[in-house]
Amino acid sequence: MATAKLDLPNKLYFKIGEVAKIVGVKPYVLRYWESEFSMIRPGKTRSKHRLYRRRDVETLLEIKRLLHAERYTIEGAKRRLKPAAKPRGDEGREQMALPLGERTYREMLVHVKRDLEALYKVLA
Repeated sequence: MATAKLDLPNKLYFKIGEVAKIVGVKPYVLRYWESEFSMIRPGKTRSKHRLYRRRDVETLLEIKRLLHAERYTIEGAKRRLKPAAKPRGDEGREQMALPLGERTYREMLVHVKRDLEALYKVLA
C-alpha cells in the first residue's frame, strides 16, 4: 500500500473506537466501509464487539487516503485495492507459523496437551 506507515500501537487487535481515532473517521464510517470493502472483516468478541487486526487498520488508512486525498469513488477504490487484497485463507497459516521463542504454537499446544493429560491422570 502507498500509505506512509504511521506508528500504530504494537497490538494484535484494536477496538472500533481506537481504529476510528487512528484513521480519523467516525465508527459508523468504519462499519459502512466494512459493508463495501470485502477485505475488511474484523473479528468479533462474544459480546459482538469488533476487533480489527493491524492489517485491517492499514487497509482502512489506505481506503481513507484513496477516498479523501485521491478523490476516488467507492467503486474506484475497490478496483484499486483489489490486486492488493490477500485471500482470507492464508491468514490463519501465517499466524500459526509464527515462532514462539524456539517453539512453534503447535509444539507448545502439544506440550500443553501432555501436561493436561498428566494432570488428568493425577486427579483421576
